[in-house]
Amino acid sequence: MQFTSEQRLDDGVLEREFTLGEIPGTLWTPGSAPAPLVLMAHNNGLPKAEPRLVARARYTAARGYAVATIDAAGCGDRPRSAADEQARADLRRAMQAGEPVDEIFESFIGPLVENAVPEWQTTLDALLELPEIGGPVGYSGGWTALGIRLAVVEPRIAAAGFFAGGYVPRAQREEARQVTIPLLFLLQWDDEGNPRQRALDLFDAFGSKEKTLHANLGGHTGTPWFELENGCRFLDRHLK
Repeated sequence: MQFTSEQRLDDGVLEREFTLGEIPGTLWTPGSAPAPLVLMAHNNGLPKAEPRLVARARYTAARGYAVATIDAAGCGDRPRSAADEQARADLRRAMQAGEPVDEIFESFIGPLVENAVPEWQTTLDALLELPEIGGPVGYSGGWTALGIRLAVVEPRIAAAGFFAGGYVPRAQREEARQVTIPLLFLLQWDDEGNPRQRALDLFDAFGSKEKTLHANLGGHTGTPWFELENGCRFLDRHLK
């Protein structure tokens, strides 16, 4: 892991850009160390510098956590394959025409998850070698499909916060039954791109004995800011 830049924020959080082979990432660490680690993921081609993700990461780091994110293949500045570009074009065309899009999502999101998991595990290996990081690991992010897969295959993840706003392939919906760590699941009741009943069925499928659903009125990007505070309290219970 090579750090390429750093800046100290007003609240004392240290923000550093890093590269790990071809993987670009950002790490935020609080003034206190060692700190528990939170992996914060995104999808749909969004960059790690996406403002909402950065705001959540900085807030969480200021609460005493090390927070890391990476650009998965095809996200941010990382190149997209011809198949990725074709899938995105097919998706745009189908949505504009009002056609069903689930099968396009299946062929597109499934491979993204499979390719992203090893990169996140490689990143986790490198992060846990840093002296400023220690203790349990949590997952928090809008990429629920990736989070489900990581929770199944990665025993170092002790708790997770998911956002029911992105498409979850059938394979991960089945894997949800194998997820047993504590969960906080956020649902926007009027999310225009996420059928409510599908999200409720996913919540019901999780095998965790401790799982909490927070539902709020509003569309996809309307999650209330206070849910970030709730999310940190959830992490406090399980990572500190």
